[in-house]
Amino acid sequence: MEQISWNDFEKIELRIGTIIDVEDFPEARKPAYKISIDFGKEIGIKKSSAQITDLYAKEDLLNKQIIAVVNFPPKQIATFMSECLITGFVQKNGSVVLAVPDKSTENGLKLA
Repeated sequence: MEQISWNDFEKIELRIGTIIDVEDFPEARKPAYKISIDFGKEIGIKKSSAQITDLYAKEDLLNKQIIAVVNFPPKQIATFMSECLITGFVQKNGSVVLAVPDKSTENGLKLA
């Protein structure tokens, strides 16, 4: 495991957001959703592609709070521009368990 400095960590904008829309993403190489996330007034709404279809149904994701990196440059994924990275833990079988707060909190708050 590579070590990073405290200054490196401080550059990462890990923020809380609430999923407000989930769509199928049939153009993706691996099964994925197109997800819209509300990060509050300062950041607004950002979109992300997430390969989480094996553990999460679309209706279970609506209004779910997640933790995402919001300061990566946008990334083209098939026909979709992903603007943030939803965080999660990759299991041995490849499925992803979302990293989520254990209590409801204000959208846009930064992980410290």
